Order: sequence, then structure tokens, then C-alpha cells
Amino acid sequence: MHTDMKTNYPQPQGLYDPRNEHDACGVGLIVDINANSSHKIVLDGIKVLDRLLHRGAVGADLQTGDGAGILTQIPDEFFRAALPFELPPFGEYAAAMMFLPQSEADAQACRGAIKIAAADEGFEILGSREVEIDKSAIGGLALETCPKIEQFFLRKEGLSDDELERALYVLRRVIENKAEAQLGSRDDFYICSLSARTIVYKGLLNAPQLKKFYPDLSDEKFKSAISLVHQRYSTNTFPSWPLAQPFRYLAHNGEINTIRGNINQMRMRQEHFETPLFGADIKKTLPVIRPRQSDSASLDNAVEFYHQAGRSMAHTMLMLVPQAWGKSFHISHDIQGFFEYHSGVCEPWDGPAALAFTNGVQAGALLDRNGLRPARYTITKGGLFVLASEAGVLDIAPEEVESKGRLRPGEIIYIDTQKRRVLRDAQIKTILAREKPYRRWVQENRIELPGIFESTEAPSVGENLVLRQKMFGYTREDADLILKPMAQEAKEPIGSMGNDAALSVLSERPQLLYDYFKQLFAQVTNPPIDPIRENLVMSLMTYIGNCGNSLIETPKLAHLLKLPCPILTNRDISCIRSSKIPTFQAATIKAQFSAEGGESGLEAALESLGAEAEKLVRGGKSVIILTDKNLDYGYAPMPMLLAVSAVNSRLAEAGLRYAAGIVAETGEAREIMHFALLLGYGATAINPYLAIETIADMASNSVLQNLDGARAVENYITAIKKGLLKIMSKMGISTLRSYRHAQIFEAIGLSKDFVEKYFKGTASRVGGIGVSEVAHEALARYKNAYYPKMGAEDMLDDAGKYKFKKGGENHLWTPQTISLLQRAVRNNDAASYKEYAELINNQARRLCTLRGLFKFKSAKAVDISEVESVESILKRFVSGAMSF
Repeated sequence: MHTDMKTNYPQPQGLYDPRNEHDACGVGLIVDINANSSHKIVLDGIKVLDRLLHRGAVGADLQTGDGAGILTQIPDEFFRAALPFELPPFGEYAAAMMFLPQSEADAQACRGAIKIAAADEGFEILGSREVEIDKSAIGGLALETCPKIEQFFLRKEGLSDDELERALYVLRRVIENKAEAQLGSRDDFYICSLSARTIVYKGLLNAPQLKKFYPDLSDEKFKSAISLVHQRYSTNTFPSWPLAQPFRYLAHNGEINTIRGNINQMRMRQEHFETPLFGADIKKTLPVIRPRQSDSASLDNAVEFYHQAGRSMAHTMLMLVPQAWGKSFHISHDIQGFFEYHSGVCEPWDGPAALAFTNGVQAGALLDRNGLRPARYTITKGGLFVLASEAGVLDIAPEEVESKGRLRPGEIIYIDTQKRRVLRDAQIKTILAREKPYRRWVQENRIELPGIFESTEAPSVGENLVLRQKMFGYTREDADLILKPMAQEAKEPIGSMGNDAALSVLSERPQLLYDYFKQLFAQVTNPPIDPIRENLVMSLMTYIGNCGNSLIETPKLAHLLKLPCPILTNRDISCIRSSKIPTFQAATIKAQFSAEGGESGLEAALESLGAEAEKLVRGGKSVIILTDKNLDYGYAPMPMLLAVSAVNSRLAEAGLRYAAGIVAETGEAREIMHFALLLGYGATAINPYLAIETIADMASNSVLQNLDGARAVENYITAIKKGLLKIMSKMGISTLRSYRHAQIFEAIGLSKDFVEKYFKGTASRVGGIGVSEVAHEALARYKNAYYPKMGAEDMLDDAGKYKFKKGGENHLWTPQTISLLQRAVRNNDAASYKEYAELINNQARRLCTLRGLFKFKSAKAVDISEVESVESILKRFVSGAMSF
């Protein structure tokens, strides 16, 4: 595996992608509540770390830890003794802890970038220090990749404590951007911390190595009142020096499974950010979240930004990682108003998480809404607070214990060393909830549309139902095996495990674009979320509206249409379309392309669609409704997933995505995975009008037992909601607001160019078809609708996708293969098994799988240079240059 020395871990290749970095670790926090700095607090932090050793890991060389570190307050006494130059009074200077490249030339370039940036931002560099390290403490990869470690000391006069921290944050982002501009994208230059309050000592270490590697930590003059420690376990990820924790504000045990959506939404949101605290400097801080980081590092970026933009640490943490709230929870109206207001400002950073955090003055810990990570704490009579991933990390005599406990789901505990007090969950939430009239803002500014979501209306069936069903690829299986059970039983139909049908790209039948995508699973979440047992903490609620600048809290940010779920009935979408509210106006765009223009017409139509959407949003429209209903004569419907993603990307690139919601009014979506994909690629809400009409037709023709049309549609929507919760739970995600835009899918059988243009950020490891083939399949459905086979005008095709059918979809399991396998097993018949294996392995006649594209040579004859890649084979197959 190729490792780039600039990053210390592999670049994207094969099945590996550094964007998938996650952590599962142990955390610890020790605070002297009375703010008495001592060396003992530092030593106790290291002792906690040592006792969390089993929560870390080492590499195959047995010398490289996955990462360990400690965050403390600035050790003023130690620095004054260690530095050869004079320091200003404590609080008026800052210390930077930096990893520099091993190459002296590159390190010097980074030092130069620091000096230039510091001068530009009005800082004086007081001096620097090469941090003393003991390389005998490490070995293997850690030693091979060990950076130069230096500290810089700076000052800027005339700033208050908070103003200095904010200026240092801006300076750090300027330094990082300058270094990247000069040296390119690299991670061997990394600023661990730059603050007048805190400093971070960390590295590619395990717990026992930390103290020996950094002799500074053993000096009795190294004192602090706060120690935040972390032992990293890099499950399914690649460790590196920068990814060790703590980061600048927090240490995290768990995973942020919504990370892609969080980053995407932050990227859309950040163009609107304004606050007098930053002024024009806010542009220097962008992007808020740096690329090529782990989920924990990205969350730390968000915490740092919102805190520096004026929110307290507790406010920031509860906004980003909120508890579950709503009518089912016994919390005060003010606290519920606080969470409801902020739910429209920022989506949750969701996933199992135990978070310990500090800014050097305040400190605390928080569990996510599910509470799937442990966090136990003890408070002593002498004013010591100890929290860790488990009990017993410090030896505390029972008579010294004042109180102890564990954090529950969504619970926070907060220590303010300035006020010498500990604030429990209800106390701190009540204080925050009453800082602003959040509850009143929500009540007075929510958008209310009469009739929406009031009840499910009796649906009607339009003309030419079968023709329209054919145009969107409906089959008898869709009606009988998918829609009927959902409408009858209000739950997703049950099928056997696995799918032996041919991959969409290898199918001989036209396929919907949805079928080329597979959802990812959370790799490290343990235990997984149970969407039935844990339904209370899961939510499908979402909003339509303009969030605008979310850094300044105003009633305007609560001016949103709250949707209890993203599935709209025909009346719901009609209410949105006919809104009389001046600040909430919808516009409809037809998602269509000329059937006469052939395959080339789709790409031009997509460009036109995006341009029209951008124009409407710039003109003040709050909702863009993309519809494939009542299309113009001679026009075929665009694949709705492609239309939604194209418009979403266009608005995001234009900095307008947060100015409008995207509603898909589509006849195409009917399965639960269809809805999940539309939401994952940017849809705010979906109206499956043709599925609703199909169910209404079933009810009117007595296909459904003892159900009228309204109840059948209500059951169908309930089944979709249950299915969406189940799909979200597979990724360890609890809220739809975090699932939207997350793009947690991979494409199988779509070309990388096509995916990069319309589904940017999605993995497509094997390549495949492009926009012309997608258009070809859409036109094939259009022609089948308007020019059906003789005698099949009023009949849906039986595709044989879910059940084998002669002349239908290719399957690995056929009557012949099943018969041969049964005969081989029952009769111990080797000849039958050999015949069975030949049919399964040799797919020359019925191509179903990627492995069926390969011809394997004997082990001795293989020459790796002759092995053709899957992508090249697939391209030849799709283009027709290769056949079986």
C-alpha cells in the first residue's frame, strides 16, 4: 500500500479512502473545581491514560500506538523556567504546539509561513523552542514518521482574553492556508494547539509512551488545573500523528456516522456566516472543517468555530450534539424550545459519542442521544472532578467521595473553574434555555400552512394509470410484492437474505438509477441502533426554510416549516405550492428531457434545470418543486434522483442551497430505498404521487382487504417511515436532519466521471455507465409506455427481479441450479455438484456478478501485469466491445 510521507497514511486507493477515518477510544477528564493548578493534576491525567491502555491499540510492529495525548492549561511556571527569553504576564501570550515536516527545507518553509502570517495578523513572535523528546520511547512506524516538534510563543497587545483566543484562531487558519498554498495538501505540518489557555501534547503513541516521549510532562513545574486525556483505538482506520487526540477542544470516544452530511451542510452554510466578533476575518477561517480529517477532528473544528463565534462551550456542545427532545420527553417547555430552535440552525452530529471537552476555563462531558458509550464520574470532597470511559481510573478513598454517577443519554455535566462550581444537566440546560426567548421565537415564527399533515385525504386515480406506471418502470412485482404489503400491513415487505439478481449494470433490462446505489453500513458502531426499541430517540422531523446566517441568534432563524416526516401526500404538496406567505413561496420546475433528442438531450436538460433552479432561488423562492407529473408532450421524465442531485449540487456550488428546500414530486419513487437515496442526495421532502395513485387503484378494485384509499395511503406512508428509520439505523444515525445530504452510499456500475459530476463525493470503485446510458434506459421506459407490445397495452411487465421467471431478470439461483444442488447434497453426488458449481461460477450465458467478468488462470500461470482491472472490463462490456 502506497503511503505518502506528506500525510503519514495512505492516499485513496483500491477500497481505502481516508475520508472514512473514525475512532473508538477511551477518554478521561480531571478538573480541580477550585482552579488550583498543580503537577499532580497532570500526573493524575497520565495515570488515567495508563489505566485506559486497554482501550487503545498498537500496530503490527508492537511499538506504534494508535495515538495518545493530554491537553492541559498553559504551564506558565514551566515555560518561564524553560525558555531563554522573557514572557509577558500569564494570559497575555500564547503557545503553539506544532508538528513540522521531517525535511528541514519543508520545515523551514512552514516556519516562514508562520512568521509571515503572524506579521500580517499583528502578532509578535517572542521566540520558539524545540520540544524535548525521547525517541527511544517509540519505534516502528511511529519513529519512522515522527515529525519535528516545536513550540512558538506569540503576543498581541490590546486584546481581552476572549478576543485573543479568537485572534489566535484566525491566525492558525491563516497559517494553515498559507502553508497549504506553499507546500500543497499535506498533513505532516500540523498545529496541535495555538492558545493562550491550553496546550496539547500528543502523538502516535500508546499511553505508557506519552510521559517518556515528552519529558516536559515529568517536570514538577508543569502545572495545570485541567487534564483532558485520550487513548485512541483506530478501528478500521489508519493512525497518524495529527489524528491522535485530544484535539484543540475535545476528546471523543465513538463515531460520528453523519460526518459526510455534517461536512456537506457546513460547506453549504458557511458562505452565509457573519458576526461582528469576526468581522471581515471570518473569510480567513473558511473552510470551517479542514479536508482529510477524521470524524472527531472535524467535530473539533465545528466546536472551535461556534465557540469562537460567541457561543459558550456548553451551548456549542448542546447545539451540535443535542439530546432527544419532543412531546415524549419530560423536559421543561423552555428547554424544549431551546432544542427546537437550534434544530433549525444546525443538524446533529450524530453517532455514538462520549465527549469530554474544555477551553481551558470551562470543562465538561456529554453523551449523545443514544448513550451508547460509557462515561462515569466522581466528585471528591476536596473539589476534584474525575471522569473517564470507566470507573476505577484513579484510586479515591470512599470517604473522600462526595458524589459519583454516570452520564445518561443526552446528559451533560459542566465545570466552570472561574465560578468554582459544577453544573448538572438540568441546571446548565435551564440556564442556556433562558438566555434568549427561544420558546417564544419558535412559537411566533414557525410557518403554518393550513391543511398540511392534518389527515390523509381520499386519493384519486388519474387517467392512463398503466401508461404512466410503465413510463416509470413499474412492474407487477412492484405492485404485488412491494406496494400491496406496505399498504395492507403498514410495514416493509419481508424477503429472504441476499439478492441473487444480476447487478443493474449487468442486467439486460432497463434499470432505475436507484438500483445502481448501495447504502454503506456503520463499520465501527457497536452496539448498533435498534429502530424499534430505540424509536424514542430517532426522528424523521425535518424543516423547509431559509436558515441564513446562523451565527447571530434572531427570531428569523425560527421562521421554518416543520415537517414531522419527509413524505408528502398530494394535499400536502398542494398546500406548499399554494402558500400565501410572502417569505415562503414555491416554484415548480418540470424534470423532463426531449424524447426526440435521444441520449444527448439529458445532459443539456440537466444543465438547464440547474440554471433555472438557481435563477428562481436568487429571485427569492423558498421551495423548488421538481416534478415529473403532467410533462410536456414528447418529453420523457428525468431520473428524479439525478435531477435532485444535480439541482442540489448546483445550488450548493452557488452558495444558495440553504436558501431553499428541494421537494421531489415524483412518480418514480416507490420503494423505501428510493426515498432514502433522494433524501441522501439533497431532497427535503418527497411526494410519491404515482405510488399513491397505484395504492388508491388497488383499494378501489378491492385488491386490498378491508381498506379504503385514505387508510391504505396512510399505511403506505407509515411503512416508508419505518423503513427509513431502519435504513438510518444501519449507519448508526438517529435523525433525518443528519441523514439528509449525507451521501452515505456507494455506486456500483456508474462511471467515475458521471458520479464526480452529479454525485460528487460518492465512491464508485469499479466504474461503469454514464449519462448517455442512463438516458437510454429512461427512454426505453418511455417507449415501452407509449409504444407497448401488442396485447400488453394494459398490462405491467413481470420483470422477475424478486422471483425467478423465465425470460425475466437473470438470477444465480435458478430452478436448474437449485435442483442440482439438492441432488448433490441428498445423493452425495459429486458429478451433480460439479455441474452446479460450473453453472454458478461460469456466468457466460447469464451474467450476474462482477466476478463473472473475470477469467481466472491457474496460480502458477498468473502474471499480475496481465490482470485486467474490473473497471476496464466493465467499460468494454457496457460499450458492447465485450460479450459473453
